[in-house]
Amino acid sequence: MSAIATPTTPITRRAAGTKHKKRPRTASEWIVLTLSIVGALLVIAPMLLLLINAFKSPSEYANSNPLELPHALSFDGIRAFWSGHNFPRALWNSIFISGMVAILGVILSVLNSFAIGIGRVKGRTWLVLVFLMANLVPQEMLFDPLFKLYDKLGLLSNSWSVIITFTVIQSAFGTYLLSSLLGTFPKEILEAAAVDGASRFRSLRSVIVPILRPTLSVLMVFFFIWTWNEFLLPLAFLNTSDSLTVPLVLQQLNGERQTDTTTLIAGTLISIIPTIIFFLFFQRTLTRGITAGAVK
Repeated sequence: MSAIATPTTPITRRAAGTKHKKRPRTASEWIVLTLSIVGALLVIAPMLLLLINAFKSPSEYANSNPLELPHALSFDGIRAFWSGHNFPRALWNSIFISGMVAILGVILSVLNSFAIGIGRVKGRTWLVLVFLMANLVPQEMLFDPLFKLYDKLGLLSNSWSVIITFTVIQSAFGTYLLSSLLGTFPKEILEAAAVDGASRFRSLRSVIVPILRPTLSVLMVFFFIWTWNEFLLPLAFLNTSDSLTVPLVLQQLNGERQTDTTTLIAGTLISIIPTIIFFLFFQRTLTRGITAGAVK
């Protein structure tokens, strides 16, 4: 027993000794840590303000400090926003539009970038620049021509007017990003797939897309969140109460002469919950995609 215990003793002592040894943080690490804490507080502060004030009654909100905790929980604002402004319908419209744009935008980005990056079409550098320019055009310039187009097509107050518009806009960014990746894609992999009898579409579906899956997941998350928060073009194209999205319903609470502040705060709190759930649900996918991009 002693022969067995003897050699492990120094190791145990070294482990116990190294456990308490911590390398002191350098000045730069303390600065980075302080900036990270300040940044986290700045991000959390608006959420805390929403949580504190969303559960106040109108009279308590008017007579108290915005940083003061509510004396009693009041659900009047949440109840008024949920039932009085057809929030379930607006929530479904936002989820449907953002989800369709995310899916269609990624599919269109993959097909475009496959043709440009792998297909090596002529003038692909200029094509990529054209896709980049599509993201630089202010949305205000798209307002009038798209409004007239959708009016002639009978797509005003139809969710597909927003889906088509933002699928094109988001896929332009996705095409620009993926074209750069596919331009450096190893040709040996595609040649091996061709030797095995795979067609171009089979190579895209079974070889390229699985390799790009982390990047495509990141694109899908961002396309969903970006489209969810869009306001200007949906305001122009969606005019009936049944076609409004969540940001448009929130805008209706801002009256010309009077604003129901507690209902607006409660509505804002409710409206951001789906995006937080979506983000948390795909957080691991998002992190994995960013890490995969860093490794490449």
